[in-house]
Amino acid sequence: MAATLAPTTSPLRTGLPRRFLQLAVGLVLYGVSMGLVLRSSLGGNPWDVFHQGLARHVRLSVGTWVTLVGVLVLLLWIPLRQKPGIGTVGNVLVLGMAMDATLALVPHPHALAVRIPLLTAGILLNALATGLYIGARLGPGPRDGLMTGLHRRTGRSVRLIRTCIELTVLTAGIALGGTFGVGTVAYALAIGPLVQFLLPRLTVPA
Repeated sequence: MAATLAPTTSPLRTGLPRRFLQLAVGLVLYGVSMGLVLRSSLGGNPWDVFHQGLARHVRLSVGTWVTLVGVLVLLLWIPLRQKPGIGTVGNVLVLGMAMDATLALVPHPHALAVRIPLLTAGILLNALATGLYIGARLGPGPRDGLMTGLHRRTGRSVRLIRTCIELTVLTAGIALGGTFGVGTVAYALAIGPLVQFLLPRLTVPA
């Protein structure tokens, strides 16, 4: 009786369609969440405060600055010897476009009763999107890769490096006129626990 042949396709490869779909959905939702938080005008995450500040001085859309800064940060990977993945490239290409599309579709609210739910929805959606795109395991975004690359090269803790990076871009963003507010604090307090809860549930198993 002939021996049963073992499958030649690894589980990692057979999971690629799901991982690509999860990556695409996660990146689009991440850009949407950035737009919602920005529309609340209550303060965004440190990087978006920086992007918004740049947009105030150079008349490009905030989403365009998200893309341009992503490219510049990606160049910093070269001395760190970080290798980008498909998710890295997708992050650079998709986030800014999805954010600009959201800003074009969502009107600017004036009532606080609308802005607070908008901020809350943006933070929750951001956590979900983070779990989806990171859980697809197809490469980190440029900003996350900068953090992990510096961690690997310096030996410093991820928490310390992330804090230093985000304080630097937040300070620069405030100096450039980006919106810092209660939303920035709410994002900083909520995003870690939310992602910690969602990421294990959204990571595609190897």
